[in-house]
Amino acid sequence: MNRFPPAKLPYTRAKDLAECRSLLCDGSRSFYAASLFLPRQLSEPATALYAFCRLADDAIDEDPEGDGLQRMQARLDAIYAGEPENSAADRALMRVVQRFEIPRALPQALLEGFEWDTGGRMYATGEELEDYAARVAGTVGAMMTLLMGVRSPDSLARACDMGVAMQLTNIARDVGEDAHRGRLYLPLNWMQEAGIDPDAFLANPVFTPELGSVIKRLLQEAHRLYERGAVGIQTLPPAYRPGITAAMVLYSEIGREVERNGYDSVSRRAVVPPSRKVMALTRMMRRFNREQLRIMGRMLGEAPSAANRFLVRAVQDQKPSSPSIRPTALAMGRVEHRIMWLHNLFQRLDQKK
Repeated sequence: MNRFPPAKLPYTRAKDLAECRSLLCDGSRSFYAASLFLPRQLSEPATALYAFCRLADDAIDEDPEGDGLQRMQARLDAIYAGEPENSAADRALMRVVQRFEIPRALPQALLEGFEWDTGGRMYATGEELEDYAARVAGTVGAMMTLLMGVRSPDSLARACDMGVAMQLTNIARDVGEDAHRGRLYLPLNWMQEAGIDPDAFLANPVFTPELGSVIKRLLQEAHRLYERGAVGIQTLPPAYRPGITAAMVLYSEIGREVERNGYDSVSRRAVVPPSRKVMALTRMMRRFNREQLRIMGRMLGEAPSAANRFLVRAVQDQKPSSPSIRPTALAMGRVEHRIMWLHNLFQRLDQKK
């Protein structure tokens, strides 16, 4: 069990959270929009968590030689020592890991995934790609579940599925952008089975129907994991379900936009229009409000995937010392009201690209 020395800081939680929100508003629009559907007691720690993840991702992307990773490792060490660096995101995350007793193995695995990026690592199989996605996204799903006071293995496994699905969606959207940066995340054996030479593609990234078939295959796997993750949403406290559902809808809609583009994410980037985001959210929220999604016990009880198993085990190995957090109720009228003005919000955020 983690133990932290008391931290004496002259900074207020409110100011640190405001800075974290500003960071996410500019750099993580889908999460920022989804967070509007979360009760405050979850949106605040989630904002801190995502702000640190965003900083780590940016730091390592901007310094691929490895110094960025070393700096973020040192910052994580300081956070778990209760002596964070002079950064709003670091201070906010320290409060979160202390309050919710997040095992060190989870953010450590996230940094490990980022480390794989710095070496330009490629993935021979779909299983290897999911090992990567588990680290950079399954970890976030597991940590978000802990913020909701839920530590059951079934809920954690489905949350990790959701995180991996979102990461696969991001990879499908960014194939061209990544290739121009010398990165390739598509499974090499899938490309070879489609008759594509990965090295030749990196040397000259162009879209072909064969490449489209690989991207389609990736999105099909993401869809399968979204379905498993959606089952897990129904195990969460009711007040939290709309926000997590919103996040799922927003990310999965990116994949649908790639599909509408003929799976061409090389010559064009999938951008979901604000109106389509709102339509997708409205459709899902109405379904959520008017009927219970059928919980398939078999799917819920399925064991964690091989890629995510170590994340679930890390939580189970740490026994929490504090009781679970009880969420407050969320009025459905509040959700409907927020959907009505969300279109304008998306338009403002899209202008900040």
